[in-house]
Amino acid sequence: MQAIIAHQLNELQSFLAKSNYTKIFVLTDTNTRRDCFPIIENLLQDPVVIEIEAGEQHKNLSSCEFIWSQLLQHRADRHALFINLGGGMIGDIGGFVASTYKRGIDFIHLPTSLLAMVDASTGGKTGIDFKNLKNIIGVFALPKLIHIYPPFLNTLDQRELLSGYAEMLKHGLIADELYFEQLISDSNFIDRDWSNLIEQSILLKEKIVLQDPEEKSLRKILNFGHTIGHALETYLLDDPIQPLLHGEAVAWGMLLEAWLSYQKAGLSAADFQQIKLVILRHYKPIQWHENMINELIQIMYQDKKNEANELRFTLLPKIGLATQDIICSEAEIKDAFRSIHL
Repeated sequence: MQAIIAHQLNELQSFLAKSNYTKIFVLTDTNTRRDCFPIIENLLQDPVVIEIEAGEQHKNLSSCEFIWSQLLQHRADRHALFINLGGGMIGDIGGFVASTYKRGIDFIHLPTSLLAMVDASTGGKTGIDFKNLKNIIGVFALPKLIHIYPPFLNTLDQRELLSGYAEMLKHGLIADELYFEQLISDSNFIDRDWSNLIEQSILLKEKIVLQDPEEKSLRKILNFGHTIGHALETYLLDDPIQPLLHGEAVAWGMLLEAWLSYQKAGLSAADFQQIKLVILRHYKPIQWHENMINELIQIMYQDKKNEANELRFTLLPKIGLATQDIICSEAEIKDAFRSIHL
């Protein structure tokens, strides 16, 4: 499913006009209900809005049960349409709920965050967190439409933009050195041509996904930064001092996995230093200690990419090139944490 990037909502309007859905449901969180739903409300005919709390900690079975109950209460049949209006969390849980309700109803993504636009809305992954493990329950399911409307970015603060920016950096690091250089060259972070950069990120990801839609081999390179990043995000999810957004966790995961790449995959010292400088420039430092590192490693063992109880990583031989399924020992991972001096 190719994403449509447009500064008008004509494609959404056209899609709805050509369809014959019995009822339209819109999933939002508390933020997108307030900031984004009014922008599309006039395009929808008698929609049922389902609102859940914002935040990754609400991407769980309890929220699924609430949404499924709302669908039942409003008599949603198999010819209803489910619209996910929100960031990555809404797209993940909304896609999962829609693809499992009555064995699947049509859904579309209207991503409202930069992270969702460049990453979460494309690729056909859905999922929820369970037992404090990120996206451990989910299915592959493609939306009928992905409509990317860049003006939604005006509702975001700089921290949210930086969260999405981390995934864009990842796309450059694993697949396109020139794109990475383009991302880091412009010092005017807020007033950028986001539409062009978003399109390039999506094309890079789609090229990979089309070759390996169910993540059997090549698609695993999209997980660069995520083995450690997901562990950090999980560990610090409810931390009152340093909770992390997804992209922030991935940024630090990329730095630590870049160190592993320097040690094990041939990444040059110069490339490692360039990655380190970019992460330190944009992302607030995380404080870790020995007990925390040990717990993070235990979380990593639950990562979906592992096999035979081995910790497997996507690493970089050079900026713009990635290789998957590199086994790293606990000692090597601990060394990565100890070697990043903040």
